[in-house]
Amino acid sequence: MTEPTIDEGPSRRAPAWWQIILVGRNPRFTGVRVGVTVLLAWLVFGEILRPIRVAGPSMEPTYRFGQVNFINRWSFKFRPPSRGDVVGVRMAGESVIYLKRIVALPGERIRFRRGKIHINDEPLDEPYLRNPAPWNEAEMQLGPDEFFIVGDNRTMSARDHTHGAFRRSDLIGRVLF
Repeated sequence: MTEPTIDEGPSRRAPAWWQIILVGRNPRFTGVRVGVTVLLAWLVFGEILRPIRVAGPSMEPTYRFGQVNFINRWSFKFRPPSRGDVVGVRMAGESVIYLKRIVALPGERIRFRRGKIHINDEPLDEPYLRNPAPWNEAEMQLGPDEFFIVGDNRTMSARDHTHGAFRRSDLIGRVLF
């Protein structure tokens, strides 16, 4: 005597590797996973981290031409900008951003004397510099909301180098790496 068999319907085979990659092991939740991934990517790369490609020599040797980095747009929510920070500076809207270093803080007096920065008549130690050019610029007093920014490559002529006092609202955030 044979035992009765139960018809289980069509046999279920394991999904192929490409199906697992495209829709996962449980296709019902694929839409949820895709939505969460898109939301997280938008939050991280749209609101917090801003990708930036170095397109000039003003920050060499610290950052090289063509190098890609990220600006943390939330960094100033947790601590204010400080001397030595490399920051993204908004020049013209959201699309033109320069990488520069903060060398003077609000309320300080700054001047270039024979290529050396002096803050409140004291020379600034800048270990990241190599062969500074003999820049000379008149002393300037920063306002209560101004930061003085300049690139690390001071072998360039001062007139070819974007630098100066910028308002806090022009600073986008700190560079990550």
